[in-house]
Amino acid sequence: MADEGSSEVVSPIRSVVIVSAGASHSVALLSGNIVCSWGRGEDGQLGHGDAEDRLSPTQLSALNGHEIVSVTSGADHTTAYSESRKEVYSWGWGDFGRLGHGSSSDLFTPQPIKALQGLRIKQIACGDSHCLAVTIEGEVQSWGRNQNGQLGLGTTEDSLMPQRIKAFQGTPIKVVAAGAEHTAAVTEDGELYGWGWGRYGNLGLGDRNDRLVPQKVYLPDGEKMHMVACGWRHTISVSSSGVLFTYGWSKYGQLGHGDFEDQLIPHKLEALKENFISQISGGWRHSMALTSSGKLYGWGWNKFGQVGVGDNIDHCSPVQVKLPLDQKVVQVSCGWRHTLALTERQNVFSWGRGTNGQLGHGESKDRNVPTIIEALSVDGTGCQQIESSMADPSSGKTWVPPSERYAVVPDESEQVVSVKGNGGDVDVPETDVKRIRVDNQSLK
Repeated sequence: MADEGSSEVVSPIRSVVIVSAGASHSVALLSGNIVCSWGRGEDGQLGHGDAEDRLSPTQLSALNGHEIVSVTSGADHTTAYSESRKEVYSWGWGDFGRLGHGSSSDLFTPQPIKALQGLRIKQIACGDSHCLAVTIEGEVQSWGRNQNGQLGLGTTEDSLMPQRIKAFQGTPIKVVAAGAEHTAAVTEDGELYGWGWGRYGNLGLGDRNDRLVPQKVYLPDGEKMHMVACGWRHTISVSSSGVLFTYGWSKYGQLGHGDFEDQLIPHKLEALKENFISQISGGWRHSMALTSSGKLYGWGWNKFGQVGVGDNIDHCSPVQVKLPLDQKVVQVSCGWRHTLALTERQNVFSWGRGTNGQLGHGESKDRNVPTIIEALSVDGTGCQQIESSMADPSSGKTWVPPSERYAVVPDESEQVVSVKGNGGDVDVPETDVKRIRVDNQSLK
């Protein structure tokens, strides 16, 4: 979407290294340490210095030269990490301190998180309103919203800056995952932990109670876990032998067990037991699993086609997602209502909800089958013709006038006020109406 603040970049042929899907936006890391973002931008989550949506991938110029090696999308915020600079950057919606800068201000361009400066980070996980970072040494820092204990700090107070999870002292963590209000982790020894909001059994602890600090999940038959991912209120884990387990909320079939029953402990997904699972991702109400042979399976909520199997009906069991020319998938990422996949052929596909341009096709149509993002794919334009935002990274822009941010959406009258609560579904609109936020300043 060209405008006065954008220009087209003609660059050498590049390939996509990482894709990450947020609530209604998407981010990609390209070879050459180039970051692109597209989709909804009303809270600054795209990092282009404005509140505009982008219908096509747009280079995030503010991070040029920062040697970014990873990007991670939260619901309405984004993070990136520079290994050479040992800096984590964040931008987007800042409520509850999810950006880690010591305030709740929104940021429209990436800014380094001072509390993490100098740390060697191996992984970052972003949920709806909280984040975690795992250091090379296996320590975990958490920050953001904490009304259900999802930060693992032993309290329910939000944290505006990263704090180390002391409960993991002496227990190196391999990987963490963040859901809406819950968190999961796998240790270097293969143990699985859960904490935060547990109403649907999504902590895997056999009950529906919250936990304010990490608690070990019982694993049958001495299973050792290798990876974990969180959906909004469900959890997916994979053992070292490639066996997939799911637990938590299953109202839309997102656990994949052929029914709509919640599971309070990790439950083996029998439908995929013959496959070695190499990667997993959880969306708002849908799930994806990638096998070691490059086959992709999806299940769960499918109102907008986010499962990617050519229909719009929910699936309570895994269904194989077919890509053109039977391309093998090497990476998958679930957003709230859309999905991204990277293939071995170095093509990027997207499907599901497209109303804010989060699919990256230059339009706002939904898709219920994988559709190539031409701008990012070798079989398209090979990342050679990508718009670039011209935001000044030194501006630290933190505010955009409400008239620019919360434009009236045609044919939408619903207003959603984001408030602290216990995580009820009322926090998330069924439609894509832009949020109206109320604070003390606006009432004066």
